[in-house]
This record gives sequence, C-alpha cells and structure tokens, in this order.
Amino acid sequence: MNHATIGEKPVHRLLPVLAGVAIQLCLGTAYIWGIFQVELIARFGWSQATAALPFSLLIFFMSAGCYIGGRFQDKFSPRPVIRIGGAVLGLGFVLASLTTAATPWWIYLTYGVIGGLGMGTTYTTTIACCQKWFPDKRGLITGCIVSTLGFGGIIFTNVAAPLIRRRGVMETFIWLGLIFVIVCLAGAQFIKNPPPGYRPAGWTPRQAKARPAGLDLATAGMVRTPQFFLVTLTLMLACSAGFMVIPYAKTIGIAGGLSPEAATGGVMIISLFNSGGRLFWGWISDKLGRKRTVLILLVLAAVSIPLLMVVRSWSIFAVMALVAFAYGGFLGVFPSLTADFFGMAHAAANYGMVLLGFGFGSIIFTYVAGIFRDTGRFGAAFILASFASLVGAALFWFLKPPLLSGQPAGSLESVGEGIDR
Repeated sequence: MNHATIGEKPVHRLLPVLAGVAIQLCLGTAYIWGIFQVELIARFGWSQATAALPFSLLIFFMSAGCYIGGRFQDKFSPRPVIRIGGAVLGLGFVLASLTTAATPWWIYLTYGVIGGLGMGTTYTTTIACCQKWFPDKRGLITGCIVSTLGFGGIIFTNVAAPLIRRRGVMETFIWLGLIFVIVCLAGAQFIKNPPPGYRPAGWTPRQAKARPAGLDLATAGMVRTPQFFLVTLTLMLACSAGFMVIPYAKTIGIAGGLSPEAATGGVMIISLFNSGGRLFWGWISDKLGRKRTVLILLVLAAVSIPLLMVVRSWSIFAVMALVAFAYGGFLGVFPSLTADFFGMAHAAANYGMVLLGFGFGSIIFTYVAGIFRDTGRFGAAFILASFASLVGAALFWFLKPPLLSGQPAGSLESVGEGIDR
C-alpha cells in the first residue's frame, strides 16, 4: 500500500518525500560557499584558509547535528525536530550578517556552528523518515532525497549571486536565513513517520545479509563494532577530493584562466553533478551492492582530481563535474550502507555518528587545501586527495558486514543495550 493511516488521516508515502525535497533544497546552500568565499576575501582581505573555515565548520557541525537530530526524532517525532532545526539554521545565517573584517570568529560561530547544527538536524531527520516510508527502494529514495540537496546549490547560486550584486554579501545571509525558516516550518507539517511495521503493498523484505532479520543496533552498540570505525574512516577519506574542490570552485576557475563571471559556473557545475551523483549512485547501489559502488566511486575520485593540475579554461568544468559526481555518490550511498549494516530502527542517529567522519574530513581537507592555495601549491592538495581516496579504497576492500566478519549473532547480542529486537 502506498497509503498509511496515521491517527484518522490517510497519508500517501510520497507526501513526506515531497516535503523532504523542499527542505533539502534549502540545505543545498552548503555547496555555494565558493561564491561567498570570494566575496568575503575581497571585502575583508582574509586569506583563503581563513575564508574557507566557515564551510569546514558548517560541514563538521552539520555532522554533529545529524546525530542530535537523529536521537531527538527517535524520542519525539520528525516534525518538531525539523521545526527547531530550520529555525536554528535560519538564525545562524541571519547572525552571520554581523561579521566584520576583525571578527572572522563571528562567522565561524554563526554560519559554521549554529548554521551547521541546524542544517544537520533537519538533514538526517528527513532522510530517516523517507527511508521508513520506502523500505522497498531504500537506495533509490535516499538518492532522491539527498540529490535535491545538491540541486539546491544550483537554485541558490541563482538566488545568492544576484542578491550579492544588488544587496551585498552580508544582507544576502539575512535573506537566505529567512527563506530557510519559512520552508522548514511549512515542510515540517508534512513530515510524519509511517506506522510501526509499515510495508508497501506486495513487498516482502529479503533476509538481510548484513545482520539477522529484526536485529537493530542502537548507536551505543554500533560504535563498539569495528565496522563502524572502518565505514566512518572511509567516508572521511572518500570525501577528501570534494572538500579540496567545492569551497574553491570559483577560485580554481579563475586560476585556470576563466573570468570571475564564468568561474561562477563552476559552483553550478559542482551542484548539478553533486546532485546527480547522489541520485544515480544511490540507485546503482541497489543493483550492484553498496560495497562495489563505493569502491568504484573511490577510484573515480582518485583518478579525476589530479587532472585539475593540468586542465585549463572550460575543461576545468569537466573535471569538477567528475569530482562532484563521485562526491555526491558517497553521500547517496553511505546512508543506505549504514542502514543495511546496523538496521533501520536507529538509522538517523547511527548515520549521524558515521557522518562525524565526513565532518572531520571537512575540517582537515578544506583547511589544508586553503594553506596549499595560500602558498601557491594547490596541486599538492589534489595529489593528497587522490592518495586519501586510494587509501580509503584499500580499507574498504576488507570491509565485511558485521555477521560476515566472524561475529556470530551472539557476539552482537553481547553489545547489550545497543540491540532492539
């Protein structure tokens, strides 16, 4: 059945997805930081490393917010969590407008910390809710939801760029913050979990290979498995190429001979292929399996990013597209991978913990890329990202689901309170 009765009202399972799409579009502003970065450097005279740090902090605290949102939506429900998350996100952007040249720490706190926590809270909650409505197409629906975040970068590039020209970069933060609050409050009205045990008509779940049927690990149990650390570390290394490129998209284009106006297209290219990668690779992972898909993506990232050292002019966009396509794929596959390994009951909180690897990667690789850029050695950043991707592939090659790596069901049960039957 595509409907479920909640209270006295029938709810079609596409309704939460559509609401989630609207919310995720707003979260796509994370990937247009390259536009803001160039403007802040010109306005305040900051270094590349200083101007990139707000993006790094946003991604890191987004990861922390994912865990917080996951825990609270498990206890209460998705709706109030999204309302609060949207309000916090909007507040962070509005307060960021008060930044001055002498107070870069203020935008770190407001855009980075506050905005990141609000963004993460809403991000993981919408994903988990939609996965519960589509247990029969988990990879595809996850790809659909997270791909809209990437597509949001295209939309908000065309919103933010004209606003910056007409109203200035600081006022643009205010307008974006207000949009976020309105969309999240409205979209939360339609975000509801399905009834317990919900199954679409005609669908019978297959016996899970990663864990026994009906066995779900809560976060306390998941973090005691070696698989958690391997998955989290691989995600950190996998996204290194994206972190070396995304906040510097416009800068890379200008350095490659493009005009500032044309280089803005790099931000849109990244958003488009980031979005497409999330949808395409999420769907592919349902066919090929999560592990094979991630290994393909790691090799693609490792091979593509060094090409930025040699390409020039418009060909830069083609390489950026490959990097973004792989980066988006990781974020389209890892939510489903986490649910496959550790269960759906605590998927939001569990994926929030896995995303800490993503968050630490954003801090490390984005800041390192900024240092290399400031010292004129940007090519070294691309080599480092390629090497990190290959290391991630080597680690991931040995990954096996919990029960296939010598852990019988009894050993998982010994994790204790981390298991819900």
